[in-house]
Amino acid sequence: MVPTTSQAQRAELHKTIWKIANDLRGSVDGWDFKNYVLGTLFYRFISENLSAGLNREEVEAGASGFDYSEISDDEAGDAKLDLVAERGYYIAPSELFENVRREAEDSSNLNETLERVFKNIEGSANGTESEGDLKGLFADFDVNSAKLGDTVEKRNKKLAKLLNAIGDLNLGSFADNKIDLFGDAYEYLMQMYASQAGKSGGEYYTPQEVSEVLAKLTLVGKNSVNRVYDPACGSGSLLLKFAKVLGKDNVGGFYGQEINLTTYNLARINMFLHDVGYEKFDLAHGDTLTDPQHWDEEPFEAIVSNPPYSIKWEGDANPLLINDERFAPAGVLAPKSKADLAFTMHILSWLAVNGTAAIVEFPGVLYRGGAEKRIRKYLIDNNYVDAVIQLPPDLFFGTTIATCIIVLKKSKTTNDVLFIDASAEFERQGNKNRLIPAHQDSILDLFIQREDVEYTTKIVSNEDIGANDYNIAVSSYVEQEDIREIVDITKLNAEIAKIVTRQQELRTSIDEIVADLEGAK
Repeated sequence: MVPTTSQAQRAELHKTIWKIANDLRGSVDGWDFKNYVLGTLFYRFISENLSAGLNREEVEAGASGFDYSEISDDEAGDAKLDLVAERGYYIAPSELFENVRREAEDSSNLNETLERVFKNIEGSANGTESEGDLKGLFADFDVNSAKLGDTVEKRNKKLAKLLNAIGDLNLGSFADNKIDLFGDAYEYLMQMYASQAGKSGGEYYTPQEVSEVLAKLTLVGKNSVNRVYDPACGSGSLLLKFAKVLGKDNVGGFYGQEINLTTYNLARINMFLHDVGYEKFDLAHGDTLTDPQHWDEEPFEAIVSNPPYSIKWEGDANPLLINDERFAPAGVLAPKSKADLAFTMHILSWLAVNGTAAIVEFPGVLYRGGAEKRIRKYLIDNNYVDAVIQLPPDLFFGTTIATCIIVLKKSKTTNDVLFIDASAEFERQGNKNRLIPAHQDSILDLFIQREDVEYTTKIVSNEDIGANDYNIAVSSYVEQEDIREIVDITKLNAEIAKIVTRQQELRTSIDEIVADLEGAK
């Protein structure tokens, strides 16, 4: 079991990391500067991961006192091919984070050094199985960007400060296997950057507590899963929740696709920082709806996703899509202006017969007419919708909308849908609502119990849903509790009469006092 720090230590570390990130960026926008902070953290991680592993192996083999960082590049070169095959990359001793950092403040060409180092790290995988996982990882770490300074000297000064600040962070020792702190720090930084970036941040990061609920919904009754998949994987946080919930050894592989290149790079780095080896993940760059990259790996036993809400896509403007095996069964394509249910159909198509999918959906897809209604009809008539869960508002970055979760299955034993109203399951923290563990457990318990609970859950037959125009909004089936106070009108009128009588008595008393005062003049 990987040791973890106490909550107090973790909170202090988070505070320090965020302070460093803000102090270093200066006048640079935080969203733009994130690639430098996150990239530097990754560079330190892979350097320490490599050297600590080699040091441990050499000591166990009898080479007491061996330190990879102190040997020459020529000595290390003999093991390059083996290291790339085992770890997916190679870093020469002179190019390790700690050695580059040591010379950073006195280096007049630090930018060139880092550019070379990053190029060599990525290039070390060329022609090997890990090439696709390493290629372009440092593409967003532009050492010559004017954002770092208007002269080379200023840029190098900023880069040196960055190396020192990240190097000083107490992230535990690889020798003690405390590597979870790197992944934790990375997740924290991404969450903070997403919260600061508004809508653009919300498009690439799903809050951890929502991610955990989605993963657990797909894992009910399972202790392991063959492959997990996210067709709009963002920074990869949703996929990595399976490693947390099950342990990464109980997940056969992590698969995903992301259309944004910068976010795709963040996702791959996220995998490495959570110690998921290159052979265990396969993340692709591109448009999932029109150019899906995992035909050879589908179907997947667990699929989770928080696709972008109501984005545009080709739809029926592309005549090939209506015959695509993912979309054809519904007989209609999602509207060109609203791709939400296109993602849903893609996910259903790639879901294993024994699998479960949990998808965050924009609320409009539950009740809108037209093509979306026809797609819902297909889903309901074929008994694929297992549950619909209404979430609280203001959970996600960049929007305050109350979203929902649709759970899909291909092997249901009943012909009905469970509707859960979890709109009150939140705690206000800062400027956002949060699903604390008690709320997460409540949602999971209701999902597992699958029974009617007044004002909370309702099991509705597919036939009744069809009769209701295939509307699958939770509010259409779960009655809202009337929390208005019941007022006894007779009692209220009696109280008002008493008040009026008392008011008249007070007026009479005041008139008498005034008369006495005037008579005394």
